[in-house]
Amino acid sequence: MNLTHYRALSFDVYGTLIDWEAGIAGVLAPWAATQGLDLNEEELLVSYAANEAAVAREEPGWRYPWVLAEAFRRTGVDLNRTVSQVWANRLGNSVPQWPAFEDSAQALADLAQRYELIIVSNVHRDGFAGSNEQLRGDFAAVITAEDVGAYKPADPHFEALETTLGDLGIERNQLLHVAQSLFHDHGPARRRGLDSVWINRRHDRPGWGATPEPDEQWGYLAELSSMAALAEAVQRAFAD
Repeated sequence: MNLTHYRALSFDVYGTLIDWEAGIAGVLAPWAATQGLDLNEEELLVSYAANEAAVAREEPGWRYPWVLAEAFRRTGVDLNRTVSQVWANRLGNSVPQWPAFEDSAQALADLAQRYELIIVSNVHRDGFAGSNEQLRGDFAAVITAEDVGAYKPADPHFEALETTLGDLGIERNQLLHVAQSLFHDHGPARRRGLDSVWINRRHDRPGWGATPEPDEQWGYLAELSSMAALAEAVQRAFAD
């Protein structure tokens, strides 16, 4: 992977730059405690993962807070519990409070010195605006689910990304997609012939967590454990 070749980096946000598992578990765990469920955070995330993916697939035009709320309700059904509207809304409205990974903001600032940065995210515009108060990113373009009327791993985000590259005068082979999720990002990137790098935030934990196991072929050029590691790799590449 020749990092000096690329002119743009596109980013998944939730799971890559923002710790969405901490954000989701921060609502699911207290709810589970009120329901007398003896489940740890990882077990709750696994129960939740397939439901969010299913709602996003079935209702591509919904704003992300509605997807989160319905996925929570379905998770309750799976666990033989009822999720009240109050709890469903608590998760749906929580996106702006989800914490950024501690290395994300500095890594984005460092990478912006070398590349155009583009967001490609399964979120609504207001949710990302809240998250970017933590990230402080200077982005050439922001592509959200609300913009394209769909959720990854469906194609519309990546179709919009290719249009954006054209607008920026950047060739497809000059883009590197940066993401945690093999399911949401590396599968469709491979399908569309885009280079990608895996930020494996779960490198020290087994299982898939809040992300479903990928159901299509995926690939990536390199695996790194953090955004800081990517920024350091870029610094070394340009210093050589």
